[in-house]
Amino acid sequence: MDIPAFDPKELTPSGWAFSMSGRIPVFSYPVPVRDAYISFMRDRKPIWQLTGNETRIFTPRIIPDNKARAFVFEAARFDSLKDGGGFDMFGVEWEYVPVAGGSMEKPGQIMLEDMNDWESTLVWPDPDSWDWEGSAKENAEYVSGDTALQVWFQTGWFERLISFMEFEGAIMALIDEDQKDAIKAFFTKLGDLYIDMIDHYVHYFPQTACIYMHDDWGSQKETFFSPSIVEEMIVPYMKKVTDHIHSIGRVAELHSCGQIFKQVPNIIAAGWDTWSGQAMNDTHKIYELYGDKLVVGVIPEQYDANALSEEEQRAKAREFAEKFCRPDKPCVINNYGASALTLPYREELYKQSRILFGK
Repeated sequence: MDIPAFDPKELTPSGWAFSMSGRIPVFSYPVPVRDAYISFMRDRKPIWQLTGNETRIFTPRIIPDNKARAFVFEAARFDSLKDGGGFDMFGVEWEYVPVAGGSMEKPGQIMLEDMNDWESTLVWPDPDSWDWEGSAKENAEYVSGDTALQVWFQTGWFERLISFMEFEGAIMALIDEDQKDAIKAFFTKLGDLYIDMIDHYVHYFPQTACIYMHDDWGSQKETFFSPSIVEEMIVPYMKKVTDHIHSIGRVAELHSCGQIFKQVPNIIAAGWDTWSGQAMNDTHKIYELYGDKLVVGVIPEQYDANALSEEEQRAKAREFAEKFCRPDKPCVINNYGASALTLPYREELYKQSRILFGK
């Protein structure tokens, strides 16, 4: 893809979008946003600094997990308070908790005491039974446009165990020699299910650019389990899915909460293209150590915008660009630090990144 040199006219907004940080400009980009996103994430050929606003979440209600988790983003309005909760694709019941802004498994609900019983206990989902064609018609306009469509999977590998066994049962099962083989067999079949779902998405929604999967591995202070456990019990089964995502030309992004610095090598080994850790992780250190192997979500230096002049905000953007806008080692702006992106900061960061990435 031939990319023209930066033209100051690109800073003239072609429109405006809205995010949690307020109104943001849509610059006059030299290529379609989706193409730039794929080039950046998959091919490691950045065109401008991605800030997280290049993607659009898509979680249609035809997927039982999306409704159960009260996380539906599609054309039709979804009322989490009224419609959230219910049964997920494996029959686990969830309840929407307004104060938490999300759903939790119904208390006291344990589907499996021992993972050796999964084959005789679980009723396996059938993606063919979901109304993909109807959803494609209803969401034709929602998925159109040139932003990168990001399909979210709410429940990954370890989180799926938690939904069956609650946290204590799931964490113990991973280290129980009598359950390990059963978990590996289950994770293998779970990966096949996710691949089947991904293929359905790409067939009915070819605009899909990214598969974004949740699997939390840590608490505020520490990872739930040792890196060796993740390496043995989770990485090979994730890798099967990320290999498939890459084989169809899409981006694989992991969402994993908690202080999981120790697990970054496993994130890389599992084949994820990008991960944006929460603020308790030292994202600058992670970038320094692993940014050549993983597109790291870096949290910019935080500051009080009211205390700084426009030029001082632009100076901070230039500092970020000089350190992190490296063509050989691109990163993304971590959403947990997006409050630093004032309008002057965004303009300057875009300008400097276009110049630096064009060298």
